[in-house]
Amino acid sequence: MLLSLTALWAFAAWVTLREGVNLLWVAQLDSSVVGPSEPLLVELQAERRASMIQLGEGSTRTRDELKKQRQRADRTRAAFDESARAGIVSWAADDDGEKRLAELFGKLDGLAKIREAVDAGRMSRIKASQAYADITDSFYRMYGSMATLDDKTLAKDARTLMALSRARELMATEDALLAGALAEGRLSAEEHSQFARISGAWRVVADQAAADLPDADRAAYDKLIDGPAFTRLSSLETMLAQHGGVVDMIPFSAAQWQSATESALSDFNTMVLGAGDRVVERATPVAAGVIVRLILAGGLGLIAVIASIILSVTTARALFAQLQKLRDAAHELSDERLPRVVERIGHGEHVDVAVEAPPLQFGADEIGQVGQAFNTVQETAIRIAAEQAALRQSIRDILISLARRTQGLVHRQLSVLDVMERRETDPVELEELFRLDHLAIRMRRNAENLMVLSGASPGRTWRRSVPMVDVVRGALAEVEDYTRVSLMPMGDVVLVGRAVGDVIHLLAELIENAVSFSPPYTNVQVSGQLVANGYVVEIEDRGLGLKPEDLAAANERIANPPEFRITGTTARLGLFVVSRLAERHGIQVVLRSSPYGGTTVIVMLPQELVEMDANAATPEDEPPTSLPRRQPAATAAAGPAERPVARAAARPATRPTTLTAASPLRMAPPVADVEAPEERPSAEAAPTGRTPSGLPLRVPQANLAPPLRDQAPAAAPSNEENDDERSPEEIRAMMGSLQSGNRLGRSAAAKLIQDQQSGDDA
Repeated sequence: MLLSLTALWAFAAWVTLREGVNLLWVAQLDSSVVGPSEPLLVELQAERRASMIQLGEGSTRTRDELKKQRQRADRTRAAFDESARAGIVSWAADDDGEKRLAELFGKLDGLAKIREAVDAGRMSRIKASQAYADITDSFYRMYGSMATLDDKTLAKDARTLMALSRARELMATEDALLAGALAEGRLSAEEHSQFARISGAWRVVADQAAADLPDADRAAYDKLIDGPAFTRLSSLETMLAQHGGVVDMIPFSAAQWQSATESALSDFNTMVLGAGDRVVERATPVAAGVIVRLILAGGLGLIAVIASIILSVTTARALFAQLQKLRDAAHELSDERLPRVVERIGHGEHVDVAVEAPPLQFGADEIGQVGQAFNTVQETAIRIAAEQAALRQSIRDILISLARRTQGLVHRQLSVLDVMERRETDPVELEELFRLDHLAIRMRRNAENLMVLSGASPGRTWRRSVPMVDVVRGALAEVEDYTRVSLMPMGDVVLVGRAVGDVIHLLAELIENAVSFSPPYTNVQVSGQLVANGYVVEIEDRGLGLKPEDLAAANERIANPPEFRITGTTARLGLFVVSRLAERHGIQVVLRSSPYGGTTVIVMLPQELVEMDANAATPEDEPPTSLPRRQPAATAAAGPAERPVARAAARPATRPTTLTAASPLRMAPPVADVEAPEERPSAEAAPTGRTPSGLPLRVPQANLAPPLRDQAPAAAPSNEENDDERSPEEIRAMMGSLQSGNRLGRSAAAKLIQDQQSGDDA
């Protein structure tokens, strides 16, 4: 509203101001250009007359008179140049006015050549008259471009006066032409013809201009034309016009002609100047009216605009205060109350909507009605937020309940499979049981994923530290295509018990992701080593890799895990689980491009989660480490749920290990989920039937059924005590390794036969 009102005032003020500015510029042009140019025009007319006389007579007297006239014209021109070239003129004149003024200056600069030609006698009277007429015409073109009054009546009067002035210029041209002829004593035919045209032209121009004069000025014009000066001039013109062709004897003297023309030109100029004064008198009330309109439109309009601004500002402040109150209430609802309500509901507290969303008072006007609508909105928003928070909590509880039930069933399934594996002797059936065992372990990890997404902790826990190599093996046991994973030496480092379950889960998600997104003919390499800040596990695949923006997005998701929402996408569910598990123990997980074209995942375990294995011998030249050493008693006191992992720590891992399909690994069930049987030593010396590295010696036909044996198998060099020490997991690993070797041998034999057949065909 203020902008539109101000725009209207500015338009009205500009329209009125424009008339005043126009009058100001016209007055400036009149005083700086038009006024100083009129004396110069008169002096140039006189110089033209003297030049024509000089060209006709050529005496010393006429030459001196011409010199004096030129000096007067030069002095008048200097005054005109100083006034017309002032900087204010360029502001007052428009483009056309500046162009005509520049043209006039150019014509005046050519005056020197005209004078030189006249003095040298190289120019006739006709050409000299035309040359001076060219200069005087530029004056009138300049006058026409500067007569730009907005008032139509005044503009018309100004054009009429210029037409009368042009008629006077024609009279002066006629006077100069005949003065030159009188000085020579004869009038040529060409001069006589030009004289006739000019004498008729100035009368036509004067009569046409006089028709547009006001009544008082028209009466003065008629009186002048009928007066004695113009009557005598008209008789002389008629007398000369009656002679045709060359006039060798002009019928009147130069004095008679000069007396008539001087009187006529003077009276005509006085009439024109008087008409100009009366135009100025008529322009005075117009200028006063412009000033009055400017005061009314500008001053009073400005006062109205200022009053409107004050009224609008005071009203807007009141409205702004109410709107600010409404805005603050909206920010408080979105930034404080809603998050607080959701958090309290998440903690299981009861929320009273009436207390959390008290109604706000905004008045009874339109803004007050908006405030009442906002009260309804905030009450509805808090109620819906409470319902949504309760719904999310219920969903989390349902997920946790389902996950725990699934986890319990999987543990029971694993126990049943363990019993079946122990009593099964058929290698084919045992392999199928191993596959079921592996699928059950993956089902357990999926159940744990639900618990992690729901914010709960998985049920698997370890009281004692576990060697890092067994932690990685436990993660491989939960990966479907674990046979493509190459395990490098992990070092003599153990992981503290409180982080074993989560680290196994984290590594399993990352390894499975690496296996899934790399070609089936490639391997995934897992390695680990000590660093200054802890322990690093590197998982490197040979896949196609990720784009830089995808890597940045994945690292951001891991470093700053967002809140899990049911409605969100599940494409990166594994990374969400990894981020939650890493956040729980302060583990850093970073993805980067691999030089082999795939992706490398770096898992940084902090120092407080890893220890040096006290059972591993440290060479004397090995550099010291800042990690604490695990005491040997920790392994001796391990529970039944940790015994398989502890046994794995006693076996060295000096060479990369490639797991096969027939050698599944499974971490023992957590302590909280199984009943602990009577504990047995788990760090005793290897039985005599094993290799120095701890692997069992193969006994021919030891695993065949009795009817299939050719002879009784040779007894393994072991005693009963050592046989009892072998756990079911070790037996299963042995069987798997045996079957894997058989399968590899059959594959190699089939390939050899195929190659031989191909050679025979060739």
